[in-house]
Amino acid sequence: MAHITTIVLAAGDGTRMRSSLPKLLHPVVGMPIVGHVVHAAKDAGSDTIVGVTAPNRQDVQDLIRSIAPDAQLFEQTERLGTAHAAQTARPVWQNADGIIAVVYGDHPLLHGDIFTRVFEQLEAGWDACILGFQPQDPTGYGRFIVEEDRLLDIVEHKDASAEQREITLCNACILAFKADAFRQTINRVKNDNAQGEFYLTDIVKLANLAGLKVTYALAPENDVMGVNSRTQLAAAEGIYQQRLRNKAMENGATLRDPATTYFSHDTKIGRDVTIEPGVVFGPGVTVHDDVYIKAYSHIEGATISSGAIVGPFARLRPGAQLAEKSRVGNFCEVKNAQIGEGAKVNHLSYVGDATIGGAANIGAGTITCNYDGFNKSHTQIGEGAFIGSNTALVAPVSIGARAIVAAGSTIVRDVEADELALTRADQSNRSGYAPKLRARALAKKNKNSKKQG
Repeated sequence: MAHITTIVLAAGDGTRMRSSLPKLLHPVVGMPIVGHVVHAAKDAGSDTIVGVTAPNRQDVQDLIRSIAPDAQLFEQTERLGTAHAAQTARPVWQNADGIIAVVYGDHPLLHGDIFTRVFEQLEAGWDACILGFQPQDPTGYGRFIVEEDRLLDIVEHKDASAEQREITLCNACILAFKADAFRQTINRVKNDNAQGEFYLTDIVKLANLAGLKVTYALAPENDVMGVNSRTQLAAAEGIYQQRLRNKAMENGATLRDPATTYFSHDTKIGRDVTIEPGVVFGPGVTVHDDVYIKAYSHIEGATISSGAIVGPFARLRPGAQLAEKSRVGNFCEVKNAQIGEGAKVNHLSYVGDATIGGAANIGAGTITCNYDGFNKSHTQIGEGAFIGSNTALVAPVSIGARAIVAAGSTIVRDVEADELALTRADQSNRSGYAPKLRARALAKKNKNSKKQG
């Protein structure tokens, strides 16, 4: 395929979002909207990515560059329309070869196959190809004026006649041209329309007038859904989540209640994985085969190896790595820690900045005290070690292999292999003292009640 230059129009404010965050940075399945568009363009073979942003939007530019490090970025200093935005990238397209594509940056459901569908028409000999779709409600969309497989014009809704508004074939979000055809037409666009803007879609009519051949390709409505409001953002999230759920199940995972399982765009799920209701995956999660994830767990930036069991109500934070057949149970939190093969962290524990050896047992209520208010330190627990319930391990500290730490201990020094460590104070029992304490407490309560009365 010819060299492909894709210009991503990313200068919109998205005022209908009612947000200080630019519309294109709102996430869908954990990735900003414009990120999905850039990924789709790259997946379709785009060699050069160009981003056109609003002025002083370093955040949008940084996001584009995080996906396409070699992207060339331009600012649209005046909001004069989509053709004007594309013209901003002149230093790139004025000498480009092959294909020049322009895509609106607010379509998070795009994928590479949709771009390819358009590019293939150019490879087949057409000078331009515009992506269209047939929405259930065409209100607001530009209408395609066609003659068989030729696209003669695109009329924006506000400029369309009553008859043209009856057309259900509408403009979507990708406009692609052979480079020479783009250069022949882009500078001829005028702003003599209801909005007083320079419409990129006017290139279609100009190309026909110049004797160029223009066609169209079609996409399903869900694939080209734009986002302009919080309601549409939620709708896009729902559609994308269903895609990811279907993919996980098709690849061999069991979702006990698919509608309550939430994935991120990059979640990797192996075969024979079982996921109970209410599980949420943030970005950066890999789950290997034969893992069981119990209900209402939250997992982000973690790797879970084969045969592990997680939850219910577990939280795995970035850097959590669970080895084969390890267990992290209910109301446990693991952050930046490696849980060894067959190790167990089963109840009400926090393990952060730690390495837990294979077959070690971490008792209920154990805390790795990894932060002193300024710095974080590491806790090392050896293979086969047993940490009793309600233990505080004050990092940096090391517990040797097969060592035992008695319940209720606060450990501040290293424990060698096979040692027993305990820090309990001596227990004192006072015969008959409990009734005295109750009487004293009751007298205090009655005194306070009289004062309040």
